[in-house]
Amino acid sequence: MDKDKIDKKDHILDVAEKIFSDLGFDGASTRMISSEAGVNMAMLNYYFGSKEGLFLAVFERKISSFQTLLQNIGNDDSKSSWDKLDTCIENYVDRIIVNNCFQKLIHREMSISKRTDLTDKITDILMVNVNEIKKIFDEGVKNGSFNHDIDSAMITATIFGTKNYIINTPNISSLMLGHDIREEKYLEEDLKPRFKNYMKRLLRAYLLVEQHDNTTV
Repeated sequence: MDKDKIDKKDHILDVAEKIFSDLGFDGASTRMISSEAGVNMAMLNYYFGSKEGLFLAVFERKISSFQTLLQNIGNDDSKSSWDKLDTCIENYVDRIIVNNCFQKLIHREMSISKRTDLTDKITDILMVNVNEIKKIFDEGVKNGSFNHDIDSAMITATIFGTKNYIINTPNISSLMLGHDIREEKYLEEDLKPRFKNYMKRLLRAYLLVEQHDNTTV
């Protein structure tokens, strides 16, 4: 696919991501997206086939790039289990703060109680990255650098759940954090480092095996 086609496809996905996050899957239409993107319906259907195909393409574009990054981190034998997790947190926080729109889209669709083929497909896409992080937890337990009795499911929920609460309840989280989290400068200069520092300290306290000091007092 030549560069012009790739750029056009990415432009459609950018527009679709914004509209889906604002209106949800059911509220958005391919006609609305094609109009906003400045392309005809024939082109949109050629690239994505259907509204569901377009919706899944939005997810896959965001998730697959992070999946590759997580796999590279997990396969890096030069890093300790903690260093791998530290690197994951750095990259994860950078991505979720930048991709507020996509985070809202995930929350909107995954909070719908009705289970459909579409939600199953989204879940499968998201679980790939969840499992990549879980592999790091399992590795740390196996090599003895993490406590043997950690609850990897709960700690994974803590990582993603903290993000969900802050990003998806902006009125409450702004009051708790003492600043409007919708302000771009605050997100970049204050919330990112604050989130990273908090999450790393929390994980370190829970995961790392205590080093007992045997010095006689």
